Amino acid sequence: MTMEMLISLFGGLGLFIYGMNMMSDGLKTIAGDRMKRLLEILTNNRFLGILVGTVVTMIVQSSSTTTVMVVGFVNAGLMNLLQAIGVIMGANIGTTITAQMVALQVTKLAPIAITIGAGMFLFAKKKKTKHIGSVILGFGILFTGIDFMSNAMKPLRDHEGFKAMLVSFSSNPILGVLAGFALTAIIQSSSASIGLLQALAISGAFSNIPGVSPLDLVVPILLGENIGTCVTAVLSSIGASINAKRTAFVHFTMKVIGTLWFLILLGLTSLIFKGANPIYDFIISISGTTMLEGQMVPNVSREIANTHTLFNILNTIVLFPFAPALASLAERVMPGKEEEDKGGLKFLDERILENPAIAAGQAVKETVRMGQFAIENLGNALKAFYDKDEVLVEKVFAKEKVINQLEKDITQYLVALSNANLSEVDDTRITNLYHTINDVERIGDHSENLVELAQYRIENNVNLSDIAIGELMEMADKVNSIVQDAISALDRDDIELAETINKQEEEIDQLEEILRARHIKRLNEQSCHPSSGVIFLDMLSNLERIADHATNISKSVLDLGEF
Repeated sequence: MTMEMLISLFGGLGLFIYGMNMMSDGLKTIAGDRMKRLLEILTNNRFLGILVGTVVTMIVQSSSTTTVMVVGFVNAGLMNLLQAIGVIMGANIGTTITAQMVALQVTKLAPIAITIGAGMFLFAKKKKTKHIGSVILGFGILFTGIDFMSNAMKPLRDHEGFKAMLVSFSSNPILGVLAGFALTAIIQSSSASIGLLQALAISGAFSNIPGVSPLDLVVPILLGENIGTCVTAVLSSIGASINAKRTAFVHFTMKVIGTLWFLILLGLTSLIFKGANPIYDFIISISGTTMLEGQMVPNVSREIANTHTLFNILNTIVLFPFAPALASLAERVMPGKEEEDKGGLKFLDERILENPAIAAGQAVKETVRMGQFAIENLGNALKAFYDKDEVLVEKVFAKEKVINQLEKDITQYLVALSNANLSEVDDTRITNLYHTINDVERIGDHSENLVELAQYRIENNVNLSDIAIGELMEMADKVNSIVQDAISALDRDDIELAETINKQEEEIDQLEEILRARHIKRLNEQSCHPSSGVIFLDMLSNLERIADHATNISKSVLDLGEF
């Protein structure tokens, strides 16, 4: 190949990948919460998992992206191995939509799509219209890339060395499988490598070898490309949990098993029918013909797309009943147990950033988890104060360190997420979460202040009257309630519950004033020791501020309710 051909080929490949990514980003943003809700309905029903995996991958335009996200979900403990297997099977089917789209061969429409898409993307005022524009623009760029690649590879049609290589793939399919695997492993996208194969077909390279069916030439390469797509997930599982590694292993195993039985089936079919192959005949019959240099020839690009789809559907049907066996195999090959939760991030994983809408939802879950730690710490701090419990004092200090670390980790994740292509609602959600995690952390700080007062009470043997303790309990019960309601409202997007919190906060403010006045009266009447008086007032002050932060959290929920 000349330098000009190479530049055109790689330039076309770059345009193809860029267009595909632009379409994917636009579709993910448009789908937004719908994708999040799709993944939330996952149960142990593997069939449902297949449907979810198929739909999600049709949106993100990449099985590698979906599988990497699944590895992230498993790593975060949001999905078990059996659920992951179902989603991956669906992803393998969903990714074939890109090949089917390329097989349309609508390169003449590419300039129109680019014109319309660019106009919408550049001049539209509404974000949703811009995102639709980016999808149309990406579609046009993708087909422009296909056109560049097919034109660049036209000289290969008459290249004897290239023909000999293709014939060797036909006579020795393992070579073709290895070539397809290597190509996809390098590009890190089976959609791109299969698109390259289709561009080669559009150029006529597979239709110019006498006596050899184009499918004999391309199927081994196509199967290798299907295995090669697993490399991305395998690499992403490095450093992840044992179950995440098992997920990547199962993905790879499914593709290898599928390739083996499909090649054996093709070989046996040819043997039984003495050279003829009804499987190929069926694929050719449903793929139709296309115009190539003034002649009607079999549509090899469509044949590639249909073979890709047929293989992945059949492989899913064959392996679906054996999903538990695949999970058991992964556990035997990779023995070990998951580490216990040490308080670090549970719901967040960098791999999930591939889909901003889902990542935003996971950030909310992690913030809720942080809030539950804060609720636990508040309860323990109050109990330590009432019971003079030194063990609980140390427990609160330890948990506060966990809360502080979670705030830092969630903030870093939100910073990374803020750079993604976010919908308006997710953009607002992320902005609000910055404030919410700060409010939760401040609740933790005030709980730490409470336990320091408990520690002072223990060390200095400060006693409070039964009346004072009763009043603190009354205040604490209301504060506990408002914090729990705020975190519950955040967790469930419960607007009605969030609306009740402002009234609760007003009642707490009024109660704080009443209790403060009563205690000052007791101090003036000398019915209460001054040292206990200071502690009592500090307790009230910290509890009231905790209620303020809970109210701030509810305001973030109400803010999102406007969308």
